[in-house]
Amino acid sequence: MYPDFAAQMANIAEKIEQQGGVISTTEIKDKAEYARLRRAEQRGDVVRLRHGVYAEPGAMLNTMIDVERIVPTGVVCLYNAWMYYQICTTVPPAFCIAIDAKRKVKIPEKLPINIYYWKADYLTFGIVQQEISGYTVRITDLERSVCDAVKYRNKIGLDLCAEIFRTYLRKNERSLSRLLEYSKRLRIEKVVKSYLEIALE
Repeated sequence: MYPDFAAQMANIAEKIEQQGGVISTTEIKDKAEYARLRRAEQRGDVVRLRHGVYAEPGAMLNTMIDVERIVPTGVVCLYNAWMYYQICTTVPPAFCIAIDAKRKVKIPEKLPINIYYWKADYLTFGIVQQEISGYTVRITDLERSVCDAVKYRNKIGLDLCAEIFRTYLRKNERSLSRLLEYSKRLRIEKVVKSYLEIALE
C-alpha cells in the first residue's frame, strides 16, 4: 500500500513539474488526484500560492516564476528587472512584483515575493512583455527600471543606484529621451538630470 501511495505522490510531483512548477486545480483530472494534491500540500511537498493554484517549492528558486498565475496583472520590477537588463550585479532578495496600490493580494509566507504598491498612473507606462525562463511576464522596460532605481535610491542605497545608472549609460540601446520622459512622470526629473550631469562630465 505504501509503494502505491509513494507512486501517487511522485505522479503529482511529475505533473506539477510538467506544468512548469505551478499547477491550477482546473488542470486536475479527478477528485482522487485533487486529494493527492492536498495531501502533498499538507506534507509540505507543494505550496498553495493562492486559491486553486499550487507550486512545487523548487520552482520558486528558478530565475523567474509564473507571475501572471500567482499575481495576475503583476509587473516584475526593481531587482529582478535590473538583473534581467544586466545593469546590476546584486542578486534579487525576492521576486519584486508591483501592483495597483488599491489592490490587495495575499502571498503565502513561504514564497520569496515582495509586493510593491504603485499608484495606478505608474502602471500605465514603461511596461513591456518579455519571455523569461519560459514564462511571459510583464516587466518594467530598461529606462523605467533605471528611473525606479533613482526613485527608490534611499531604500536600495545610493551606491547601488549609482552602479545601475552608470551601467545603463554604457548600453548602446539606451534612450535618454525616454529616460527623461519617465523621470518627469515619476517626479524625479531633477535628480535624474543631476545624475546625468555627473556621469557625463
